[in-house]
Amino acid sequence: MAVFTEVSFDEAATFLHALELGDLQTIKGCSGGIENTNYFVDTTQGEYVLTLFERLTFAQLPFYLQLMKHLATRGIPVPDPAAGKNGAILHSLKNKPAAVVNKLRGGSELAPTPAHCAGVGDMLARMHLAGLDYPLHQPNLRGLDWWNDTLPKVMPHLDTGQRQLMLGELAYQNHTAASSTYKALPVGVIHADLFRDNVMFEDGRLTGFFDFYFAGCDTLLFDIGICLNDWCIDLATGRHDAQRAQAFLAAYQLVRPLTTAERALLPAMARAGALRFWISRLWDFYLPREASVLQPHDPGHFERVLQQRVTHPVGLSG
Repeated sequence: MAVFTEVSFDEAATFLHALELGDLQTIKGCSGGIENTNYFVDTTQGEYVLTLFERLTFAQLPFYLQLMKHLATRGIPVPDPAAGKNGAILHSLKNKPAAVVNKLRGGSELAPTPAHCAGVGDMLARMHLAGLDYPLHQPNLRGLDWWNDTLPKVMPHLDTGQRQLMLGELAYQNHTAASSTYKALPVGVIHADLFRDNVMFEDGRLTGFFDFYFAGCDTLLFDIGICLNDWCIDLATGRHDAQRAQAFLAAYQLVRPLTTAERALLPAMARAGALRFWISRLWDFYLPREASVLQPHDPGHFERVLQQRVTHPVGLSG
């Protein structure tokens, strides 16, 4: 959550007052991500997150904001967008789309145990089921088409070995996506970015998922692969952690058992998740936008994860 657009105390105070969220007490820019401008704001009524969207448009944003409303009404602990007097949850601030959501309780668990992973697996499955009747549709904007389009832009920054790995994996993913098994995978709304820093815990209990601004319609298995690549690996090496993966997958399947096609393609979708974030981190690292608070992630991390997924495929056995 970077700061690309500066918002003054007075500007934020006026904006929040119009939404009847109380009088602003403090405002602090967030530095955890790289897509939008985010501020933590405390008012006399509570704690909120103010977001100005730097890439997503007014036309695209209802999908994400209405999705959070949809999930919240079905018991999934997610941020709830604040509505204005006219009932709208998408607003404008400094000529940019903006939203305000409640700040979830607790904190991120950056060293998860199998119990934490089980909690994430359980809630992810519940979220997938709750999203099956969500009426709006938008493709995963960082899916296979984006990988194919973006690869030529990052290739000049890769060495020979990296290019071979990247091109080989992209060819593999295009081949997989054309298969009948892939076409049989269940599709629905996915979070698509459910990393450790996008989940909150309090006293060991999961209190919510947030940052839905990469969400889209894709295979549910792709979401699982993304989670396994963050929650169930050793961050230093990218190596698979079987105990945490078993806990995650077992808890997920108690809520939504995987289909035959999903069982077959779990290794491929774990590789797909690693490829997606390697490409996007290369993009953000070498072709960054200016921001007053910006911390681009290391692209090499997901290169290592992809190498591990290729040489040591992950399956349901952990």
